[in-house]
Amino acid sequence: MTAQMIVNGLISAALIAPPAVAFSMLFGILRFPNFAIGGYITVGVFAAYAINVQFGLPLWLASLGAMLAGSVVVWASDQIIFRPMRASAPVTLLVVSIALTFVLEHSVRLIFGADVKGFDLPLERPLVFGGVHVTRPQLYLIGAAVLVVIITHLLLTRTRLGKAMRAMADNPQLAEVRGIRSVLVRIAVTLYCGALLGISGVSAGLDLVIEPLLGWGLTIPIIAAAILGGIGSVYGAMLGAVLVGLAEEFTTLVLPSSYKIGVGFVMITILLLLRPHGLLGQPEIKK
Repeated sequence: MTAQMIVNGLISAALIAPPAVAFSMLFGILRFPNFAIGGYITVGVFAAYAINVQFGLPLWLASLGAMLAGSVVVWASDQIIFRPMRASAPVTLLVVSIALTFVLEHSVRLIFGADVKGFDLPLERPLVFGGVHVTRPQLYLIGAAVLVVIITHLLLTRTRLGKAMRAMADNPQLAEVRGIRSVLVRIAVTLYCGALLGISGVSAGLDLVIEPLLGWGLTIPIIAAAILGGIGSVYGAMLGAVLVGLAEEFTTLVLPSSYKIGVGFVMITILLLLRPHGLLGQPEIKK
């Protein structure tokens, strides 16, 4: 039982980790918490659904389409909505991002309807490893999360773009003085994070049901993971996703599963009281 719960917790972590990484990267570069991640995930999953079910193409092609759709929507929303408001207070941008989530979700509802949907995949028995049951879609979900972690690590540590992203996140004014083209970095970050949120939609559609509020239901665990690890810290978001996923699963030992959504709130509250900058985040120095 414990082994199965650990595996289930890691599956939840694999679902949360890629969007938590995207949320932290967007915060680090754009300097405000973008709560529209739920809407972006919804766009990604419905783009994949249209390609897979309505056009009859395989899921791997649908995943590429979801990544493209996510990139376009995140980049376009930044250019059209957030860029003109760059000088506004972060809380103003936060409120606007919440409104954008509702716009995206209701646009999807208008186009696809509110009925619950699913991908066109064959029914298969779960695989059993030492008494632990795992489905093939869940293996896909874990594999996608591991691939995201590896690619993100290599991007940040082995490429000039990644080093520019880290410099912009640490000190945007100094980075610009050193010749880093902030506009191009912002475009690259929005495109990359959009791809992460698009593939996160596919993963969510495999593990849950496809419906317009899918992304909104994942928003709190994603933000909890990002805050727990240290908002703006990519590696902290990965660690936070694992902790949130395991905590949600083991909560079911003492509480009904319907209370899992509250785990994120509790973890955020405790952490902000004890360590406001998160586990791997750096404390902000104010002068």
